[in-house]
Amino acid sequence: MAIQRQIDIPVRGRTRRVTRRLSLRPFVGAIDAVALSGAVVVAGGFDAVGVAYVLVALALLSLGAVRANRIDPRLSEDAGWLLGRTGIAVCVVLPFVGSSAAASEVLLLAPVAALFVAVGRGLAYLAVRAAKRRHLLGERTLIVGGGAVGADLASILRDHPEYGLRPVGFIGSLPEAGLPMPLLGAPEDLAEVVDRFEVQRVIVAFGEAGEGSLVSVLRACQPLGVRLHFVPRFFELGGLPEGAVADDLWGIPVVPLAHPALRRQARVLKRAFDILAGTSLLVLASPLLIAGAIAVRFSSPGPVLFRQFRVGRNGREFQILKFRTMFVNDAGDTAWFTSEDDRITPAGRVLRRVSIDELPQLFNVIRGDMSLVGPRPERPHYVGQFRETVNGYMDRHRVDPGITGWAQIHGRSRDLESIPERARFDNYYIEHWSLWRDVVIIARTVKTVLGAKG
Repeated sequence: MAIQRQIDIPVRGRTRRVTRRLSLRPFVGAIDAVALSGAVVVAGGFDAVGVAYVLVALALLSLGAVRANRIDPRLSEDAGWLLGRTGIAVCVVLPFVGSSAAASEVLLLAPVAALFVAVGRGLAYLAVRAAKRRHLLGERTLIVGGGAVGADLASILRDHPEYGLRPVGFIGSLPEAGLPMPLLGAPEDLAEVVDRFEVQRVIVAFGEAGEGSLVSVLRACQPLGVRLHFVPRFFELGGLPEGAVADDLWGIPVVPLAHPALRRQARVLKRAFDILAGTSLLVLASPLLIAGAIAVRFSSPGPVLFRQFRVGRNGREFQILKFRTMFVNDAGDTAWFTSEDDRITPAGRVLRRVSIDELPQLFNVIRGDMSLVGPRPERPHYVGQFRETVNGYMDRHRVDPGITGWAQIHGRSRDLESIPERARFDNYYIEHWSLWRDVVIIARTVKTVLGAKG
């Protein structure tokens, strides 16, 4: 049974409650389902092909949740995207159609479905905008930065209720313009203010607050379920991130800050991948596990498995499993080991070079202590040190630790000097997570191991 306990180190961002947010995704999804069903009926009837088309099209349209949840969604901006998704659904279903008559029916579906979905979404967007204008829908909004841009945003949101954002105050400083909005705190108070005032949207207009000081406090808001947006620097010159989905608030663009690794759907998908891939790897690696256990057993007196407490997600401790590669000693929890350490056994040196010593961690993955990919877990002794000296170090603990990770495939895994770079790589991985990135990291790890680079 896994031994788990909570390390006495507060992890930034854990608060009492999660803010309730207004989500239009279920509403828009229902409209899409009705529109697609109507298109199938008009195009030729609700048979197996039609049902398959509706399911595929709904799945593709659901991938645009960011579009559906924009502050001010408009059909004119979505028309091309909707046409593409309904067309792709036809391409997916068409190869499985047996007769030419059924194929003609499916081909007819593309324009009809695009028209129906576009009309449905247009009506939905109009209804939502009208509800916001009448204050039937709205979200409490906090503005970070009291400079000129922050003041303009506050005035825009006050004068244009159709955006549905109700400004409650500023963080950082008050603008010089005399707006009837309070200053609710300093940037470092952001998470507390969001929790206390039940804020649902945060818009970062910078102002006097520097980017470096805002990174940690914005990450602290992520577990609260609040939506984060920022006004891009040099937006007057068109300085938007490439491919970004931005909202236009009366001429001021705001870009959503995505944190995909922290979403519930992402955690479920990643966990399912870990169980499936971890179990498969455990079966495939069983000969290596047996060989490693025999090598350790006859290398020196002591247990085959090395167990050590490490710090995982949200500061929770767990026991990591590895093949023992050193002579039994009492310094494992506090000493920093290197590849030249004279306490490494001859067999352990070989196991480390080809990373076989890490294979027992697959058991940690299967039982939920770790993930296949994520930040490498560290010992409590060093976590207590690094949290005080390394910027953003504790932000690594927002996700489950991994056997391998973005830092490891960039060669940042062994020496103390690389800890700041490891923290930067790990936080980049969290902010840009995708299942495909996990697959790439695993593939690059296998390549490194087969090259005997450790």
